[in-house]
Amino acid sequence: MDFKLNNEQDAIQKAAEEFAKGEFDRDIALEHELAHSFPFDIWKKACELGFIGLHFPEELGGQDYGILENALVVEAFCRQDSGLGIALSLADFASEIILRCGTDEQKEKYLRPLISGEAISCGGFTEPDHGSDITFMNTSAVKDGNDYVINGGKTFITNGTIGQYVIVLCQTDPEATPTYRGQSVIIVEKETEGFSASDVGHKMGIKMTSTAELVFNDVRVPAANLVGEENKGFYQVLEFFDESRVEIAAQALGIAQGSFDRAMAYTKERKQFGKKLSQFQVTQHKLADMITKIETARLIVYKAGWNYDQGHIDPKLTSMAKMYAGRVAVEVADEAIQLLGGYGYMLENEVERFYRDAKIMEIYEGTREIQKNTIASAILGKQ
Repeated sequence: MDFKLNNEQDAIQKAAEEFAKGEFDRDIALEHELAHSFPFDIWKKACELGFIGLHFPEELGGQDYGILENALVVEAFCRQDSGLGIALSLADFASEIILRCGTDEQKEKYLRPLISGEAISCGGFTEPDHGSDITFMNTSAVKDGNDYVINGGKTFITNGTIGQYVIVLCQTDPEATPTYRGQSVIIVEKETEGFSASDVGHKMGIKMTSTAELVFNDVRVPAANLVGEENKGFYQVLEFFDESRVEIAAQALGIAQGSFDRAMAYTKERKQFGKKLSQFQVTQHKLADMITKIETARLIVYKAGWNYDQGHIDPKLTSMAKMYAGRVAVEVADEAIQLLGGYGYMLENEVERFYRDAKIMEIYEGTREIQKNTIASAILGKQ
């Protein structure tokens, strides 16, 4: 087994690290954090250099790389700055559903602008009454001639107020048994009459990322906006989650590494009782535990990405990666604050923000409990 990155992967990782170090200015990040604003200028630069959508095909403007290469970029971005890294890596959120299941016309219309820096996408899955349970949707889409008429609402939608379109999971057959066999994915553009998006308000973390509530009030869209086959939406979304869990796990991995970097640097400079903190055995043991967790998480995240790129969809493995890396991000960021003490609790010292951003890793794209359900189902089978 070869655990090394190949030359291309190594170059991608180094390029992403250099871009992040050059563009993720600490003061600019703090401005976006306090203003709760999306870093459009940095995002456009990332698009110009090919970091956004590099796992998309060349004919659409991408670079034909895989999920692992995308994870390397995401990790590098989030290691440099958790808020900026998350915001940029989610700019094309859910668009992979169009990539995997959409028509050539849909791919050309909706994916190319994502890669060129002209559009941001969002995925409308979570509902107020259902949360992580997507087996039934209150949001309905009724066929009316050559259109679908959509009614309902979504909540906690990433990029909801800034996205040019939303990929919506709707109930197209309410009588289907089981209910998830009656769901479809439909694209709704931002300016469509009857569609509205509003910010959810103040959040604990990821403040540079728009999180919104969506309302569909007799929203009429062409039947051509259906992605793939009618009533196959649930399966399309599940396949997307297998892909997106690797990206979220890479975010968590970057956050953990970034927290560790700052904690280690601090312990090498800070003196207490006449010695550097790094000279105390208790500090050394904390750092040893932190880096061991990070390296273990890195192994499973990279394996999950590599496995997907081999054409093997394994929900158990991607759930393991997302669940474990998310937990490691929280634990390492927490320990980083402890090592910095009172300074770690202050906003300007970054680890405080890393810690707040880390927590969402255990919540969005399926909570850690949902990941455990997936893992348990895979190892136990039907009982």
